[in-house]
Amino acid sequence: MAKRVLITGGAGFIGSHVSERFLEAGWAVEILDDFSTGKRSNVPDQARVHTLDVRTPDATRLVAEGGFDVVVHFAAQMDVRRSVSEPVFDAWVNIIGTLNMAEAIRQSGRAATTRIVFASSGGAIYGDFVTPPSRETFSKDPESPYAIAKLSAEYYLAYYGRVHGMSSVALRFGNVYGPRQDPHGEAGVVAIFCGRILDGRALTIFGDGEQTRDYVYVKDVARATFAAATQPMPPSERLDARGFNIGTGVGTSVNEVARGLLHAAGSRVAMECAPPRLGEQLRSVLAVDKARDVLGWTPSVTLGDGLAATLRWFAEARAVAGRA
Repeated sequence: MAKRVLITGGAGFIGSHVSERFLEAGWAVEILDDFSTGKRSNVPDQARVHTLDVRTPDATRLVAEGGFDVVVHFAAQMDVRRSVSEPVFDAWVNIIGTLNMAEAIRQSGRAATTRIVFASSGGAIYGDFVTPPSRETFSKDPESPYAIAKLSAEYYLAYYGRVHGMSSVALRFGNVYGPRQDPHGEAGVVAIFCGRILDGRALTIFGDGEQTRDYVYVKDVARATFAAATQPMPPSERLDARGFNIGTGVGTSVNEVARGLLHAAGSRVAMECAPPRLGEQLRSVLAVDKARDVLGWTPSVTLGDGLAATLRWFAEARAVAGRA
């Protein structure tokens, strides 16, 4: 009988790629998504869909009674700017939503056998008070309510591991990019730049553009998530025991990303400066040797190849939409 996974936020950018990875491995995949940001077009045909909010009693019942081997928790409020302007809403989704999933697993009586894989933020929780590359054991001093909520959820999951024997893993992602990323709002600089280049519009650079991020391709993230769901784990002890950075170990500036995409597109659209954004971290690079040693995972897609593939996907999606 196939193993079963529930992926919250599975209709989203990263969640949909993770769904495909589990399906490729022969798992039965179910997706929980309220479609506030996720898209039905992202959902694989073989996946079963539950249109629910992770904070609701119906979601609790689904997890508690579903008999899942793994719950991958991607459903979240992802906009750092919204977390700054609406910190209560951010906490309601990112802390209470996670707690609801953890409590459901505890209530199911399967805490030791249903593993929860939590999407955290390696690009935000360490803050600007450590010298990159950030290791899992470094001190954490988040700069935004979004990052504070992600770290708080990790603390809760570590507690559930120690006290209730829950099998949990936290993946601290760098800046994930790739096909299906939403180019609207604060989705991610790569997706936004792809949209602007294809529109022939100037690229907006916030601040001086020298802020660095660890950009990791979404297919590599899907592989890391599957490894975290299936590999043996160290004992649940302190916060960082089951926390893993998922990135490349390479810092790249926003300006470099812009130039890389312009090169891939053969475009010369302008680069325009704008004031820096509140709550934005200045430097983020992740040490990823723990993921290599414990999960057997390393990134395989170079930034140049990933940027080119992402730009191609956006161009092809536009061509398909134009023919529809």
